[in-house]
Formats: sequence, structure tokens, C-alpha cells
Amino acid sequence: MKALIVHQNFPGQYAHIAPALRDRGDEVAVISAREHPAAAGLRLRTYAPPAAAAEEVRYGRFAENALRRAERVAEEALALRREGFRPDVMAAHLGWGEAIFLKDVFPTTPLLLYGEFFYSPQGADVGFMPDEPVTVQTAMRVRAMNAPLLMAMQAADWGISPTRWQRDRMPPWFRERTSLVHDGVDTATCRPDPEASFTLPNGEVLRVGDEIVTYVSRGLEPYRGFPTFARTLPRLLRERPNLRIVVVGDDQPHYGRAPTDGGTWKNKILAELGELDPARLFFTGRIPYAALLNLFRVSMAHVYLTVPFVLSWSTLEAMACGALLVASSTPPVTEVIQDGRNGLLTDFHDSEALAERLLTVLADPARYASLRQAARRTVVERYDLARICLPRQLSLIDALAARRRPSTFA
Repeated sequence: MKALIVHQNFPGQYAHIAPALRDRGDEVAVISAREHPAAAGLRLRTYAPPAAAAEEVRYGRFAENALRRAERVAEEALALRREGFRPDVMAAHLGWGEAIFLKDVFPTTPLLLYGEFFYSPQGADVGFMPDEPVTVQTAMRVRAMNAPLLMAMQAADWGISPTRWQRDRMPPWFRERTSLVHDGVDTATCRPDPEASFTLPNGEVLRVGDEIVTYVSRGLEPYRGFPTFARTLPRLLRERPNLRIVVVGDDQPHYGRAPTDGGTWKNKILAELGELDPARLFFTGRIPYAALLNLFRVSMAHVYLTVPFVLSWSTLEAMACGALLVASSTPPVTEVIQDGRNGLLTDFHDSEALAERLLTVLADPARYASLRQAARRTVVERYDLARICLPRQLSLIDALAARRRPSTFA
């Protein structure tokens, strides 16, 4: 079988699918905006990202940017066709416009679209923050953002979404032909280790049983609740003198906007809070994956907050490592975590409530051992990569390549 995978930041959601296809003997071509070691053994073609449309284009710039990128991808797909490559199946991400013209290059090849998120002016991220009311202009912007997504959906034969809530954000006509399959967690790698340790930037070594609160996000930003978490820090440090707090993530927004007065959310919030003990509060930036897993293993309480948006991979990885999640009671978090059963939930906006939950855990961590065990069990039973998710992903690809209707796994 021949497969074409398209993702501007390859491997992205295809980190396990692409090598699995390669290793079973399939010929895999990749179109991406970057080179990556994960493309070893694959037929990689890269394109230069196009210049962005001018701000003056306003609502039309979302479609314009997507169409410019779609054209670059189509050029690489045409080059593959001229070389004699004819895929039996194609897989691409819904975002950025890359999938829009694929069916025009390969009209008879089934296209599997990764449906990560569909925007809406209500019920999800937009309008969730109290200080960001939804105006008519907001709704217009959201509708314009969906235009390139709808073009990609119209061209696709089938979809795949990682959580039920994300799938249910899709338009009904596309949701009906979208399978519910998570990207998967390697639970053999992401697992508890009582001997794990994590070395802080100052050389101090943290171990299982130490008093540690952790927070991880690609960017320290409101979308992932950084301001809510940060406002717990003075009280946590004051009431727990042996506590160490480790914050992992870039000091820049990856979702949502930057502060209107410039600077970064981290600096803005920390300036509001005043001086905090630098010997017990650590901002590490990004860290290697192996170190991240060890941080999850030694964590006494791991905070995950998000607006109703895409569920972070790190949430399930932390649970698989046996971390106790103290998380926001927002979808799709509540699809995975049940309060008092496999984690603890709190209001996204309420720093005091979050601090109370964290202090309760720190005062008696042994009380929550069963929740840690249940957290890992949840991931093993529902999101295990080798036993559940990857076989289902491959079955979707095989069904489409054979022109069969895939299972929805609903």
C-alpha cells in the first residue's frame, strides 16, 4: 500500500502511524513544512511556508493564508504524481489548509482528515474568559476562521478526532463520518517509577515522596490557565515551607493573544504577585521528554488547566505516569477525569479553590494513592497506544485504502 501523509509540523499526530506503516512494508510519502528525524525511511517533500496575507484583508485572511499553503502542498503533491507516486490513501490535518487541494491532485484517493478543532462563538474557547465578551465582530471572525476548515472537510472522505467532545464540535454532516480514536499513549514508556528523580536547574534532586507541585504547558498563557495557577503560588509557598513548585513551558502564548500592553503573561502575572521564593519556585522552560516523564513521576500534585479546547497530550501522559491530576472542570478534561475517582477537578477561574485542593493533597498525599492508580488505569484501558489506538488508526487507513466504510468506534 502507498500512503501520503501531510502535516506542516510532521510528525505531529502521525508520530506513531507513519513508522507503523513503514515498518509493515508500506510506502509512505510525507509533505511537510520542515524536515524532521521522524521522516527517516519515508519519502519526504518539504515546502516553504507562504507569506501571510496582509492584516488589511481582515476576515478573508484566514482563507487566504490557508489557500496559499494549500497551493504549496498541491505543488509538492503534483511533483510526487509526476514521479509516479499514486497513493492508495491520504491523511492530513484539518488545520492550516494543507488538505484543501489534495483531492484535486489525486481525485480517486480517499482522504482521512484529522479533525482537531472546529471553532464556535459559544460553547468552547471563544467567550469563555469573563473579560472577553463575544461581539458580533467576534462571531464574524470565528465564522471566517472556519471557512478553510469547511473547504478541507468538503474534500475529505472520512475524519478522525481524539476525544468525543472534539469530534462533537464538528458540523453534523462531517461528525457522522468521523471516527473517535485518540492519538494514543505509550503506557510502556509512560509509567510510574518509584525510583524516579528530577534535577532542578539549581542542581537539587527531587524524588518520589518529596513535596512537589507541577504545572506543564507548551506556553504559559491564559488558554492553559497559567494566571489562575500562578495566583495560587504565594499561598502555597507560604503555607507549605518544604514545597517545591516546578513550572514547565515557554514564556510565550501558543493559543490566544499576548497581553495587550506588551510583554509576556508570565512577567505580567508575576509582577502582580510580588516577590516569590526563587529557591522553591522554578521555571524550567521546555525540557527533554524523558525529564518531563520523570517530573510527572515525582509530582505530588500536577495541575492541568484549560479552557474548553484541545486536550493536551501531557494530560494523559501524566496520568499514565501515576500523577495525581488537579484539573479544570472543563471539556474535554471531564471526558477523561472524574472528580474523586481518577483525579480532582476545580473551577478554571477560581485560584482560591485550586489552592485549597492542592493544600489538601499536600497535607495528606497517601489519601490519594487510589486516584493515582485509577488515573493510570484509565489511560491503559481507554487510550493505550499499542493495544487500542494505533490498531484502530491503522484499521481506518486500511479500510479507506480498500474503499470500505471505516468503523466510527463511537
